[in-house]
Parts: sequence; C-alpha cells; structure tokens
Amino acid sequence: MIYHIATSEEWNMHLTNSAYEPNAFPKEGFIHCSTKEQVPGVLQRYYAGVKNLILLHIDESKLKALLKFEKATNGELFPHVFGPINKDAIVTVENL
Repeated sequence: MIYHIATSEEWNMHLTNSAYEPNAFPKEGFIHCSTKEQVPGVLQRYYAGVKNLILLHIDESKLKALLKFEKATNGELFPHVFGPINKDAIVTVENL
C-alpha cells in the first residue's frame, strides 16, 4: 500500500473522473506518494497547519501507471506514480 496526501478540494475536483491527477502533476511529471511510515513526516514537513486534508490509500498492485521508488534529497526512497492514479487502485479515502 502507498499513500498520497491531498486537500479535499483537490480530490473533489476529480470525483467524477476515472482517475486522479493532482494540479502539480503536469509540472512535476509524477505524483508524490509515501509509504505508511513516511506519511507523518510528510505531513509535518509540507502540510503543517493545512486544513481539510485527505489521505488516499492506494493499492499499488492495481495501478495502471508506472510506480518507481526514487531517492529524495535526504536519501530516503519515496514512491512516485508516473501517470494519473486510476480510481480502482484507491481503496480508501481517509479524512485527516
């Protein structure tokens, strides 16, 4: 299982679509995700004080897009999805 943090507003923009693609995807070229253990640190570093967040629980075995674990600047490996996330790979949408 991998995880993606988003605002509920961004998620709601894709409710009727068959796939989820955050606003930053065209610029970044991939979708930032985390392992379960990485989620608390990502929340603290990048989302402190941000309200209305959701956590997408993604079954990576169902992803249609390419998934790569890539090294971050701190040497930690993070999952990156190179394409939209098909909705049938999202098994849970959790309010944070």
